Amino acid sequence: MKAICFYFQIHQPFRLKRYRFFDIGNDHYYYDDFANDDIVTRIARRSYIPAAESLLRMIEQSGGKFRCAISVTGTALEQFEQYVPEFIDLLKKLADTGCVEFLAETYAHSLSSLMDPEEFASQVKVHDEKLHDLFGVKPKVLRNTELIYCDELAPQILAMGYKGVLTEGAKHILGWKSPNYVYSAATAPKLKLLLKNDKLSDDISFRFSNPQWDAYPLTADKYIDWIADTPMEEQIVNLFMNLETFGELQPRESGIFQFLEALPRFAAEKGIEFWTPSTAISKLKPVAELSVLHPISWADEARDTSAWLGNKLQNEAFNKLYSVSERVRLCDDRRLKQDWYYLQASDHFFYMSTKHMADGAVHSHFSPYETPFQAFTNYMNVLSDFIVRVEEQYPLSIENEELNALLTTIRNQAREIETLNKEAESMRKNIEHFNEEHLLRDKLAADEKPAEEKPEAKAPAKKKRAACKSKKKDAENKDKA
Repeated sequence: MKAICFYFQIHQPFRLKRYRFFDIGNDHYYYDDFANDDIVTRIARRSYIPAAESLLRMIEQSGGKFRCAISVTGTALEQFEQYVPEFIDLLKKLADTGCVEFLAETYAHSLSSLMDPEEFASQVKVHDEKLHDLFGVKPKVLRNTELIYCDELAPQILAMGYKGVLTEGAKHILGWKSPNYVYSAATAPKLKLLLKNDKLSDDISFRFSNPQWDAYPLTADKYIDWIADTPMEEQIVNLFMNLETFGELQPRESGIFQFLEALPRFAAEKGIEFWTPSTAISKLKPVAELSVLHPISWADEARDTSAWLGNKLQNEAFNKLYSVSERVRLCDDRRLKQDWYYLQASDHFFYMSTKHMADGAVHSHFSPYETPFQAFTNYMNVLSDFIVRVEEQYPLSIENEELNALLTTIRNQAREIETLNKEAESMRKNIEHFNEEHLLRDKLAADEKPAEEKPEAKAPAKKKRAACKSKKKDAENKDKA
């Protein structure tokens, strides 16, 4: 039996407005609302909405046999709620089918896993809560930002409660091995890895409408034949891509939607099933452990993290941002924490990339800036104002060691307060239980008394004796008279 595991990524950052040096300290609102509204609405109309409608039809027409996974960031969900609420309704319908698995990831599509484990865990937790609130689902598999993964992350991901993680089937990691198997993490063997089939995924994402491609035009039956022709022992083909592939990167006129909707029919003819990541992880045993010493991703030819942290500009901005992470977590200012999330989006660092040649076109396609240096300058101006606001609450003059000591004290006090609250609650319940027992005991004792001893039984007897005495006294008074 062979299966296809489709995974679609949905992400939109909050894009920054042009923020000048003279705005620092004067303007604390950083976002280009017009651009965000325009871009999100346009892409939703051209791509997200028709793609989601196609997925719903595929599930319905296949009788629920078509299954897939979706990962949507918290920042994207916020913008959909604000600008395109009908797409949220479509996502709810997909969730209700039971055929679509929603994956965990960082709320802000951040690079926190590379710098701040505490922030990484916090963002994933917040993202899970958002998915549960909107769609009533609890993710079991994690997809880190841009499929970033390495051995160092595996134990933490497993400790966070996830059974599997999606990542790139990078050639320099796999070597002669095939991505069409389930692997286990070298540093946490209980954590299973699903690897993207790079070639078959990119055939759809990047080559589908290219007339210069030797396999053009790509049809659904041809594509399924390629999958069916893979070695019989290779049981899972992981096709990971952005949902924007359908209608945005590959325009509607190319026939991309018809291609997508035809896949289940031709797959059924070849006996190929569609599985979610959880299904693949539960049905297939790992064939081997896979070690990834350095972080990999699905970006660019190198499949590393150089798309976001490959030059001095990017690293300067990245290190400056996370230098205040502990202080931000201390504060209770909701607006400050919201900005903290939005500024962590990996897109801001992607715009600063100075890569050229093959990757240059990809980077410039997504960037709203004319040059990487303009992106860096604008971001650093915003970040400077943000840090001023953080410093107003927790001055940067406090050394990190002192701050860490303060954090330890606060955490210890919080744990002590929590323990005392639990003890107080336990004592309150014991007192209530004690009072209930005594009331019940008194009631039972009262019920067991002889009738003549009961107050209600004695009362009529007393009245009767008093009446007799009164009559006797009246009789004696008559005799005397």
